[in-house]
Amino acid sequence: MSDQAKATVPSLDLWLQEAKAEHNAKDCGMYLFHNGVVRESAKAAVREGAADTAPVKGMRFSYDAEKVARAKDAALAMPGIQVVRVWLNSGQLRVGDDIMLVLVGGDIRPHVIDALQSLVGEIKQHCVREEEVY
Repeated sequence: MSDQAKATVPSLDLWLQEAKAEHNAKDCGMYLFHNGVVRESAKAAVREGAADTAPVKGMRFSYDAEKVARAKDAALAMPGIQVVRVWLNSGQLRVGDDIMLVLVGGDIRPHVIDALQSLVGEIKQHCVREEEVY
């Protein structure tokens, strides 16, 4: 991780251990993680097939904590969802640095998949600012 990124990336193992120890763990049949990482290929190349993009050297990343909190609350209110955790990095990141970690736990696979997809989509579309550096 770069010097300018947050110093402490949470342990996914510890998050899972803590989630399984919570009072509502008895209602969870599935946990899913999302680990977003800075990649060298530009967003335009990956999403739009642009062939003329330079390699990404890093990313400037920031987020709106209030919007993230609302997104977490909305995910937690979805059917069957018992656990939602989110960690976001910030600052100047390099290729390979963690951008975000998200954990969702709930009763059944379709509920957990839907909640994870919805939450990560909301965060990416409305809560963060990403600027690729070339």
